[in-house]
Amino acid sequence: MVRFLLWCILFLMCWPLALLALVLYPLVWLVLLPFRIVGIAVGGALELVAALIFLPARLLRAI
Repeated sequence: MVRFLLWCILFLMCWPLALLALVLYPLVWLVLLPFRIVGIAVGGALELVAALIFLPARLLRAI
């Protein structure tokens, strides 16, 4: 909602820039999508490494 209100303010102040932002937003989202996918994969790999490192402590705690 806040993003929409900011866009409305931008539209009132400078409508060509607001329309340009409206057109370019999906393109920027598509360009940044691979970086999000890589971030998710790296985060998962780091969680796996952390789980392997803490596994002996969790097994000892369960006994």
